[in-house]
Amino acid sequence: MPAMAAHVPDAAVPARLREQQWSLTRHLRDPEGEPAPEGIEPRRLQVYRELLFNNIEGLLAGNFPVIRRLLADEWPARVRGFYRDHRCQTPLFPEIAREFLRYLEARPDPGRPWLTELAHYEWVELALQISEQREQDVEADPHGDLLDGTPLLSPLAWPLAYQWPVHRIGPDWQPTPAARTPILLLLRRQDDGTVHFSELSPLAYRLLELLGPPGAPSGGQCLQQLALEAGVACDDAFLQQGRLLLEQMRERRVLLGTAP
Repeated sequence: MPAMAAHVPDAAVPARLREQQWSLTRHLRDPEGEPAPEGIEPRRLQVYRELLFNNIEGLLAGNFPVIRRLLADEWPARVRGFYRDHRCQTPLFPEIAREFLRYLEARPDPGRPWLTELAHYEWVELALQISEQREQDVEADPHGDLLDGTPLLSPLAWPLAYQWPVHRIGPDWQPTPAARTPILLLLRRQDDGTVHFSELSPLAYRLLELLGPPGAPSGGQCLQQLALEAGVACDDAFLQQGRLLLEQMRERRVLLGTAP
């Protein structure tokens, strides 16, 4: 009689397969620290290692071009650390940049205290580009009175505040001390999908904060609050300047109009 093959219980097959998959995954994430699984040709393993790492590295390099140039020779090791140590909260490729930001936030760089804010600055451009929010979903009166009515902020206009001048950091210049006052920026997604950055004055930034929440007071009430915080009189001249600022924001579609 021919020799009979050893019988493997059906329940053991999935467990063995899972262990093989975990062994392969651990090796691909950390080739230097985890042994290669048995039974796979080394040449094929090398293809897998290079393909997966290069895909992640290329994706992050596109999302974080300034950081890629700043880190230079350190960049591959930083990506390798992310690839090896970080446990992503989502499998979606558009969210990989957000996961890399989380990785950097959990591991501050003492020599580059501005790195996580710079990463956020680079990530938020992508986040706004892929945002599914739409201006047409906001019910607004485009011609409403911005002082008497409640101005509505566009969901595609994001005011941001940083400790570091992230919009100026690059290979040729990195800040030493943090800025004495917050760096205030406005991101606005254009009709063609591009994201435009502009600087905001402290008063304009605070005004956008007051206008932002749902059910916010009228534009005139926001200006009164702004004058109170700034310690100036809310006279006709101040209200006129405030109206001009609100109208400029509407022209740039930072404001969509007023609540109907």
